[in-house]
Amino acid sequence: MSPNILIVLTSHDRLGDTGKKTGFWLEELAAPYYTFLDAGAKITLASPLGGQPPLDPKSDEPDFETEDTRRFKSDVAANISLAETKRLQDLQASNFDAIFYVGGHGPLWDLVSDEQSIRLIEEFWASEKPVASVCHGPIVLANTKDQSGNYIIKGRQVTGFTNSEEDAVGLTNVVPFLVEDILIDRGASFKKTNDFEALVVTDGNLITGQNPASSAKVAYQLLAKLAG
Repeated sequence: MSPNILIVLTSHDRLGDTGKKTGFWLEELAAPYYTFLDAGAKITLASPLGGQPPLDPKSDEPDFETEDTRRFKSDVAANISLAETKRLQDLQASNFDAIFYVGGHGPLWDLVSDEQSIRLIEEFWASEKPVASVCHGPIVLANTKDQSGNYIIKGRQVTGFTNSEEDAVGLTNVVPFLVEDILIDRGASFKKTNDFEALVVTDGNLITGQNPASSAKVAYQLLAKLAG
């Protein structure tokens, strides 16, 4: 039976007060998308507002192109799905086998506190279904709790975009939260490797990746978890 995976993207497009655009990071969608698709999974794309989610224009620059991003940009069916993302409020965890959150800076403004996103993650968690995220995506875990009222990540090993990586891209004083700081504040055991090198951390049904280089590896870990 092919797994049914829900991929969630941000709806937020403003990079703080800089006047610049942000959104989701293309590599962090494209690499997992094709990892799942090529494994035979069914994929549903969703966002808080539904419809076309904003792409971080920086992630579409030549320096960040990969085989997967080029494939996605030329994939008509994928782009139709992207333009027609479902609204989170219309979805239930019971209809999916796992949930995956794409990063980019956008989630720091909307998904971190989005009530429907929090509801969905808590539903997946309570149903013992995998919850995966990459780069800035793990910020979505910050306000999610288990059935005992504890933060889901309390006492668990996680990773995400590190403080030093945020500093390296010059946005430490622009973003509303630093992923590393918030996850540690919620009681997580935060793991990291060198800046922009791949790292995936799996703790039970929780799978997190540090940065864009980790995107495909998180997706493979999620498939492995679903395969049992």
